Amino acid sequence: MAAQLAADMKSEAVATTPFDGQKPGTSGLRKKTREFMKEHYLENFVQSVFNALLEANVPVAGGTLAVGGDGRFHNKVACQTIIKMAVANGVKKIWVGKDGLLSTPAMSAVIRTRAGGFVPFTATAVGSRSDLDNPGKAPSAMTSLPADMKAESVATTVFEGQKPGTSGLRKKTREFMKEHYLENFVQSVFNALVEANVQVAGGTLAVGGDGRFHNKVACQTIIKMAVANGVKKIWVGKDGLLSTPAMSAVIRTRAGGFVPFGGFILSASHNPGGIDEDFGIKFNGENGGPAPEKVTDLVYKHTTQISEYKIAKGVPEIDLTTAAKFMVGEGDAAVEVEVIDSTEDHVNLLKQCFDFEMIKKLAARPDFSMVYDSMHGVQGPYARKVMCEELGLPESSCLNAVPKEDFGGAASPSHGHADPNLTHAVELVKIMGLNAKGEKIDVGGATVPCFGAAADGDADRNMILGRQFFVSPSDSLALLVSNAACIPQFKDGLKGVARSMPTSGALERVATANNIPFFETPTGWKFFGNLMDSGNEKYFPGKPVYTPFICGEESFGTGSDHVREKDGLWAVLAWMQILAVRNSDPALPFVSVEEIASEHWRVYGRNYYARYDYEGVDKAAAEKMMADMGKSIEDGMVGKEFGGFKIKVADIFQYEDPIDGSISKNQGVRWMFEDGSRVIFRLSGTGVAGATVRVYLEKYAGPSEDIFSHAFTVVEPLAAVAKELSGLTERLGREAPTVIT
Repeated sequence: MAAQLAADMKSEAVATTPFDGQKPGTSGLRKKTREFMKEHYLENFVQSVFNALLEANVPVAGGTLAVGGDGRFHNKVACQTIIKMAVANGVKKIWVGKDGLLSTPAMSAVIRTRAGGFVPFTATAVGSRSDLDNPGKAPSAMTSLPADMKAESVATTVFEGQKPGTSGLRKKTREFMKEHYLENFVQSVFNALVEANVQVAGGTLAVGGDGRFHNKVACQTIIKMAVANGVKKIWVGKDGLLSTPAMSAVIRTRAGGFVPFGGFILSASHNPGGIDEDFGIKFNGENGGPAPEKVTDLVYKHTTQISEYKIAKGVPEIDLTTAAKFMVGEGDAAVEVEVIDSTEDHVNLLKQCFDFEMIKKLAARPDFSMVYDSMHGVQGPYARKVMCEELGLPESSCLNAVPKEDFGGAASPSHGHADPNLTHAVELVKIMGLNAKGEKIDVGGATVPCFGAAADGDADRNMILGRQFFVSPSDSLALLVSNAACIPQFKDGLKGVARSMPTSGALERVATANNIPFFETPTGWKFFGNLMDSGNEKYFPGKPVYTPFICGEESFGTGSDHVREKDGLWAVLAWMQILAVRNSDPALPFVSVEEIASEHWRVYGRNYYARYDYEGVDKAAAEKMMADMGKSIEDGMVGKEFGGFKIKVADIFQYEDPIDGSISKNQGVRWMFEDGSRVIFRLSGTGVAGATVRVYLEKYAGPSEDIFSHAFTVVEPLAAVAKELSGLTERLGREAPTVIT
């Protein structure tokens, strides 16, 4: 039975004047909320709709109207206004969604099916632009963009040096800005995928990057080239932004999961951004992980043979500033381009890994405080979404959370180097009461947060800090595994763990003690991917299953099998989950990061560790030094003593993948000493100018030995041994490393 409401039903005519710009598009009228809140603004538009319907001979008077919206700010007020105006215009029945809510497809269903179907003469959908301060999600309606979809073949010539490494292709930005340079590489990827029998034509592609200079231009170029190569659906991150782990999450989970054949990530990771700095591009495959070597080898082959590329120049620039759907072109040639919320898929996936409600209680403790430094990279929107919106932390918890094309530039404390380490994360390190060596400093009575973290440019790396305490990446990895029972994702235990060869042996000690299968791989996240996909019926049927899985690298990269990339935000939340569990009773004193690390060392001992980076050295000289060290190992070094350390094993690391049987050679020169210490040399492939020599130093101390000294001091004798073994000072002209981490 209908409730009776007494009312004065008199219709009043209110004088008004026109507002400019009330022309509705294919998705209606969208303006800022404050515009709709102006006196007469909404009323003018609604009355114009009724007037237009009357002119079109639609029987408004005596008819039925449906009303509802997406629940954004002003939705309920607008519903009430429309109801009153409908009454005044003679409508006799009004259906309005409970709480003013009706999704766009639900509105269509109501009109087509309710009360036998096709009863209302029309419907008014409320909520179509933004809430009071932040853009809301666009409705599912499609905006049509007329376009000349013709694919043009543009003649080009080969650029030397377009061989992608483990992290894709990285060069100076001005190199990528050269005519045809980016296009050559993108077309070579498409050509390689076609040769590898990947269904590019008719498929779905994801595109996004870390927001560095040239990111937005490159997104538009890739969209036009994807259209020309037959792609039928393109997902691109809002503002051209998608963090590296978010790209993996999008590929693996969006629209049910595993829809795209892959995605282009525009990033040079932790390298500086800007027109005179670095740019990069890499392709991730259908499993969300970096393209395997068999694909990157094909890409390189095509870069050496390319003579033309395809591009649809008639495709207009896509507005990337708002999440929306566009149907570009018409008929069979039409292509759907969707600008997606950059954070949505990744954050939803992280909610499946962690107990956000428990972490929220940690965040609410009066004795808990934290700072997360996004270093003006792509992590900013993700950090604000999780830390502030989801967990309720204050905005001040997110430092440098606005992405910038130059990551803050030379004038910033980090000098635009979005690399989460003690040297470059200058602001955070100081806030946490440390210096660039990880030593405690006098904070002058300032309150130091109890937890700190930093991200790099593309958000796949992380640095973890406690109050005046630095957690090395190798220790962080081992600590996450030893405390994995605190993390809901691993409630049933771990089936596998892995580290890159240069990463310290701390993880292996935990794995051995807990009977967890352990793997030592070359540097490069793609090597972990095979282990995570082992036993998958699509990729490696019949192989052992090693998931749930945790893995990491000493280069501040940590992750799990939830995606196929290292994931800085995942690592930060994993630490917060452990802190939440360890501090679940607010009546007890707070258990700190330092206390958790100290407890770990008392059980497993401590692998003192440091990495010395010699950046921008002469590449030929570095390669000669590496070759000569390899030759000296072949000539025999076992039993020789250097600085009091006797060599037990000396080799050039080679990896036979236990899943696909592939062999990776020349993955680093290493010396293992009788006391368990290690010295390792590698040439890094992540730089752009010159070469980077990385030297890894490790010394183990058992639980009953000294486990509380400063790591950099403990390994200094090994640094002297490394120089003696390599002749680095004489060969490279460097007395000291550029960075110590």
